Amino acid sequence: MSNTNSAEQGQATPSHPKPISLPPNTSSAKFHEFLRRASAIVGDENVVVVAGDDQLQQQDYMDRSKVHDMFHILEKKAFLHSCTVAPKDVPGVQNIMRLANEMEIPVWPFSMGRNLGYGGAAPRVPGSIGLDMGKNMNKVLKVDADSAYALVEPGVSFFDLHQYLVDHDLRDKVWADCPDLGGGSVIGNTMERGIGYTPYGDHWMMHCGLEVVLPDGSLVRTGMGALPNPKADKNAPPHEQEPNECWQLFNYGFGPHHDGIFSQSNMGIVTKMGVWLMPNPGGSQTYMITFPRDDDLNRIVEIMRPLRVSMVLQNVPKLDNILVSAAMEGTRSSYTNSNELLTDADLDAIAEKLGLGRWNFYGCIYGPPEVREVLWKVIKSAFSQIPGAKFYFPEDRPHDKALQTRKNTFVGIPSITELDWVSWLPNGGHLFFAPIAKLTGDDAEAQYELTRRRSEEFGFDFLGAFLVGVREIHHIVCILFDREDPEMRTRAHELIKLLIQEAADRGWGEYRAHLALMDQVAGTYNFNDSAHMKLSEKIKDALDPKGILSPGKNGVWPTTYKQYNKQI
Repeated sequence: MSNTNSAEQGQATPSHPKPISLPPNTSSAKFHEFLRRASAIVGDENVVVVAGDDQLQQQDYMDRSKVHDMFHILEKKAFLHSCTVAPKDVPGVQNIMRLANEMEIPVWPFSMGRNLGYGGAAPRVPGSIGLDMGKNMNKVLKVDADSAYALVEPGVSFFDLHQYLVDHDLRDKVWADCPDLGGGSVIGNTMERGIGYTPYGDHWMMHCGLEVVLPDGSLVRTGMGALPNPKADKNAPPHEQEPNECWQLFNYGFGPHHDGIFSQSNMGIVTKMGVWLMPNPGGSQTYMITFPRDDDLNRIVEIMRPLRVSMVLQNVPKLDNILVSAAMEGTRSSYTNSNELLTDADLDAIAEKLGLGRWNFYGCIYGPPEVREVLWKVIKSAFSQIPGAKFYFPEDRPHDKALQTRKNTFVGIPSITELDWVSWLPNGGHLFFAPIAKLTGDDAEAQYELTRRRSEEFGFDFLGAFLVGVREIHHIVCILFDREDPEMRTRAHELIKLLIQEAADRGWGEYRAHLALMDQVAGTYNFNDSAHMKLSEKIKDALDPKGILSPGKNGVWPTTYKQYNKQI
């Protein structure tokens, strides 16, 4: 299937200008017919054509672009919507999908558009219709503090959910886990299997019950939501019917558990999601442990593993290399006037200047005082085996930006402070390289050696962190580049492509990927002649025979796009 890279010549309607890029195999006349009919569904004010370069100027997290990747590694227009359409409600989503099916025009849904480092709101297929799920569908529909859950729409951010708990005086009962940055969608982050930092930090694990519009416009509720509530008004539209009272309490229901096919996929559009909230544990204590030597890494992780597996480390702990903390405190020019890569001596000097270690561990203990006291004694004793380890509470370092920020994050209070490290370079943009590995010192050391060595070979300072699940590590490597430097963007792209392949050769697979890298990452999961991808493609073609919902997302291409040029 060929793609039209620029708008064909044609007369635009007065209310809808000519787009920069048309959808694949779509004439100008057909596109404007889609706009006319979409406007009748959602209102003209909720249809925005991407018609000029002025719409590609947003570069701020809180003023994000909904039409392209703000941290682009290719040209700005490589991944670009032709327009955005913002449904007002579930029937609006259904009717837009039916229209897209009828006209065979691809649609790319997004919640808030803040998936920075992975492509933002941009589509894999240029010219797709951006389905803006967050603009109007942004309500916290329910919070049950006694059963500790919320039911939310796609436009509810972590800030929004937290503020709802504050406004309704519920924080003394329940907390909502949040990731590093609070402006993203609760649904969007969960569907991409994002991570937070309380004991409820595995967001996908903590979801319970989905309402989904399928590619043909039909509506399903998963788990216990499939069982009608006998008290519901059967004459109400399906999306308005009161759900089963156990929908957010038991994830599985009866029969096949379908939730998984909607995670990181192009099989459906989530319009409602249940999320479990963390009961207020009765107290918490954030702490930081600094380790002075770069080669302490192996021993740190070996000590960490039994503590984490046994849940002595209750939350998702974070282990930063020195430059992650340094970049939150200042720009690169704050530490050096040289354009040369930072040496180990330079990194030691930065650590000394900031009163930090080469590795800095952040965690939190939860429970009443007597519980926290016992856990802290075990944790401190274990890590004291590493010579030079130092232990701090937030009150010991009141001006430490990273520690003070994480003090809040660890109790479910969102912020955007963590994004400060992107300003390490002028016009800062970033790519995330995020492989999964065993929770062992040898694996952590090997990943660090590979990613730091390759980063420096390509001319990049190494910024990275290990986030510990229960039995594995997410290694988040932050490849920072100047967005206005085409040569630097190219180097960043070449670096991450090499890292993906070399990591896969060692059995380390990424858990998320940027638009430009989805096909490559998907290609590394190729056991038994790519049996996993073949299964995904069968499901895709069955649910979406015309291939109009997010074609190419995470490497899953419908048969209708077999001839589409997937190479980047």
